Amino acid sequence: MREDIQGFRRGRVHRPFVAGIAFLALASFAAAAQSVSFQLDPQHTPIGFTLGDVLHTVRGTFHLKRGALRLDPASKKLTGEIVVDAKSGESGMGLRDRKMHREILESDRFPEIAFRPDRVDGTVALQGKSSVRVHGIFNIHGADHELTVPAEVEMFPDHWTATLHFAVPYASWGMKNPSTLFLRVNESVDIDLTTAGTVTRP
Repeated sequence: MREDIQGFRRGRVHRPFVAGIAFLALASFAAAAQSVSFQLDPQHTPIGFTLGDVLHTVRGTFHLKRGALRLDPASKKLTGEIVVDAKSGESGMGLRDRKMHREILESDRFPEIAFRPDRVDGTVALQGKSSVRVHGIFNIHGADHELTVPAEVEMFPDHWTATLHFAVPYASWGMKNPSTLFLRVNESVDIDLTTAGTVTRP
């Protein structure tokens, strides 16, 4: 009889403890399932482009206009947009840049270049480094194109960074190839984007 009473008392002591552990586990699972928001800082988001030709390589930059993303870790759904100021593109040579804006990008008609993601292939760790692939729609020169971009992401307690490298096949996407009889350039341009910004966790 005494052993039964002691067992009953131990059960009463252990029951709140077990319930507390279960509650913390459920709370952690619920927090992980909530979305994470990312803001891109235009001052810390250099966007470089590289276009090769037979004689030398042309390098230049664009400026980020705005950017914000929201990730659902459970479904890996990624929403938001990264918008680049098309008119900001420059390579350091005025004549070449004017031709780029007037004949290729037509930036007066299409002043923005945007990437609107829809999902992440892979897992973004909420702390530390991750290698993932971001799928979405890339809009340039007024047209949408499906694109998957590899990304190296690093998460910190109060901010995040990411590095993306991909190619834009501008010629096959309907834009003019600036090649001439004596100058031949590649039909795709390499894009390098490094970004940093704030992160809002659950």
